[in-house]
Amino acid sequence: MGKAQHVNKGDDIVVISGAERGKRGKIISVSGDSGRLLVEGLNLIKRHVKKSAQQPEGAIVEREGSIHASNVVKADIYDARAAKRAGAATQP
Repeated sequence: MGKAQHVNKGDDIVVISGAERGKRGKIISVSGDSGRLLVEGLNLIKRHVKKSAQQPEGAIVEREGSIHASNVVKADIYDARAAKRAGAATQP
């Protein structure tokens, strides 16, 4: 059984590190064992699909790749930090 995560399935998150930095999305699934997340619309990768009844010609499909949980933070926490930084910048 995996460790408890600071984010859960369905949470809105912001990526704070990596190639997708600054982007937002909703968590599709969480893998507790490896600490990785699938986020809707982020870290897209291409996969080749064999011929089947659903794909008679085969295809190249774009899917979400996993992102490590340490590279994301909940969107409401991120927004609160950003507001705090903006407020501190306006103080004399």
